[in-house]
Amino acid sequence: MKRVTWPNKSHPNISRILLTTLVAIVATTLRAEDAVNREIEPWQPGTMDIHQISTGRGNAGLYIFPDGTTLLVDAGEIEQKTPNHTPDRPDGSRPAGEWIVRYIRHALRHDPKPALDYALLTHFHEDHMGGLTNSQPMSHSGAYRLTGITWVGENLPIGKLLDRGWPDYNHPMPLESPFIKNYRAFVKWQADHNGVKPERFVPGRNDQVVLCREPKKYPQFEFQNVGVNGEIWTGKGTATEHRIPPLDPLLRKQLPDENVCSIAFRLRYGGFRFFNGGDQPGIRPNKPVWYDIETPVAKVVGPVDAAILDHHGYVDTMNEFFVSTLRARIWTISVWNVHHPTPAVWERLFSEKLYPGPRDVFATDVHPKAHEDIKDIDRMASGHGHIVLRISPGGTEFRVVIVDDTSESHRVTKIFGPFKSKM
Repeated sequence: MKRVTWPNKSHPNISRILLTTLVAIVATTLRAEDAVNREIEPWQPGTMDIHQISTGRGNAGLYIFPDGTTLLVDAGEIEQKTPNHTPDRPDGSRPAGEWIVRYIRHALRHDPKPALDYALLTHFHEDHMGGLTNSQPMSHSGAYRLTGITWVGENLPIGKLLDRGWPDYNHPMPLESPFIKNYRAFVKWQADHNGVKPERFVPGRNDQVVLCREPKKYPQFEFQNVGVNGEIWTGKGTATEHRIPPLDPLLRKQLPDENVCSIAFRLRYGGFRFFNGGDQPGIRPNKPVWYDIETPVAKVVGPVDAAILDHHGYVDTMNEFFVSTLRARIWTISVWNVHHPTPAVWERLFSEKLYPGPRDVFATDVHPKAHEDIKDIDRMASGHGHIVLRISPGGTEFRVVIVDDTSESHRVTKIFGPFKSKM
């Protein structure tokens, strides 16, 4: 048998290549796998994680991209709870903004200095950015009160902050609600004193959210801006079309509402596709045709592997064309109300007429009374817990990991998959 020897000093490049390959093989072999009843494993390089955080008070999503770049999408905090609302998670001892910060710090425990490279608000509603009361604490600066996104920004560094209104916040009319004024004070102070870079989200672009750490290592990653303020990407270059007609002739009551103006985006990592459309509507009885934002958005987004339901699966969303075009394998719902989702939306999600094949639905915390309206809601794969999509290196497959939301144990309760990516 011929003896195999390591390359000598005359071949230093070969030695380095072999060593790098060996390290990569060992790293892949040693990747820890999640297991039920154990703490969820930390994020690992090359993997993309999408966390839907369960608070019972609104939407909050943490995205960790393949190179470790971080993005927070929404940080909601509704202030007035009623019997129609789901319980606070883990409990009511802390405001939602504080629970979100604590969750993020745990999810980023691989980083000695956890921070958010990006924060993005899909639109200006309390359950996506934080409501306002006089009982909420003031920031250390005294410039704004702490609620939702402002609580997060007070406690975690943010690099770039994207929303639909910066810098003038006057579309479709001046935005003057107290909670929006509080948010604007937060943006100004953070920009002036902490170096936060606020920007208006621009549809059609794919360079506003990019990998910040090792972009060349993951060329198969893309964050595509799809729509905002009724302006939708056409799918060609950066071209867009305006869905909403000129505002001047419209009466005040005819102006587009906040949900119509929601930000929508698509993520791509290798063969994996994910969509988030905020609270964009698709079914608007007694409203103009242009209130249907879902249909033109679906035309350019196309099939995806996973998506979060528009507007929590409320009555005005998830129209037939949208569901049949996205044909997601995994649908996730951020739930805080007994009407999330509504029966008609539920039927469309599971309709084999709209698209064939298996699909699973996951919700952060289904209301106990939801069974009264949706008799077969037990078809839901999981109705309680933080929902974590873990996309494998290269985006070839993914899993869904459910994490206990009744405590800070971060204990895995269920694991689904692996699922093969479509593309």
